Amino acid sequence: MPLTLTVLGTASPHPGPDRPCSGYLLSGGGAEVWVDAGPGTFAALQRHTDPARLTAIWISHLHADHCADLLAAAYAFAFGGMTPAAPLPVYAPQDCGRRLAGFFGRPDVEFLKDVFDFRALYDGHDVRHWNLRLTARAVAHDTESYGLRAECQGSVLAYSGDSGPCPALGELASRADLFLCEADVDGQRDGAQFPPVHLTPEDAGRIAREARVRELLVTHVGPGLTREAAAARAAEAAGRPTHAAVEGDTRTF
Repeated sequence: MPLTLTVLGTASPHPGPDRPCSGYLLSGGGAEVWVDAGPGTFAALQRHTDPARLTAIWISHLHADHCADLLAAAYAFAFGGMTPAAPLPVYAPQDCGRRLAGFFGRPDVEFLKDVFDFRALYDGHDVRHWNLRLTARAVAHDTESYGLRAECQGSVLAYSGDSGPCPALGELASRADLFLCEADVDGQRDGAQFPPVHLTPEDAGRIAREARVRELLVTHVGPGLTREAAAARAAEAAGRPTHAAVEGDTRTF
């Protein structure tokens, strides 16, 4: 069975009408994985699957626009009748469980042990669910952050998460069928004190070209850009099919 990517949300840094923040449903090899849980994506997820049937949740980093709807999922699973058959693996940076517990005023997530099984990501983290393999690489951001390479029976999806330019992105994206990549900023600041923590459309396109991906899908476009402009600029740098991710789109590859 090939991979299928369904776009749940793409907005940055906050949701808009009919546009949740970052979130995707990845299906393949008998598995269904919710990748990033930005605000609004749990509602969108329910249009495409029963959340209780998820195989796992995978969170790139703990900025709210990528993980805040874990709270909505916790309420649904623990109190809303959507309880999964077994505790759902949540692959996320180390502090994820403690932060979620804090929303409930609890010292830890023991009270959610029947619905969530938190598993800390690390550089090189590799796990297989049925015939779907998920590999994480640490990427360059202003907090602990990971990109994802998903492989299923010869099909490959690469996802940048949030990242500035770094070698790990090219390694993740190498010859991927689809590279889902942020293009958050209009330009990098010359002489900035710190390394960049987001990509421009040109950065995304260059990485796609050098990694020889088949198709680039631009997402997480910030308020200084339009999706259309970001995709056009990325396409010029990529020299290969390039599109903007739009809520509700489904791609099988």
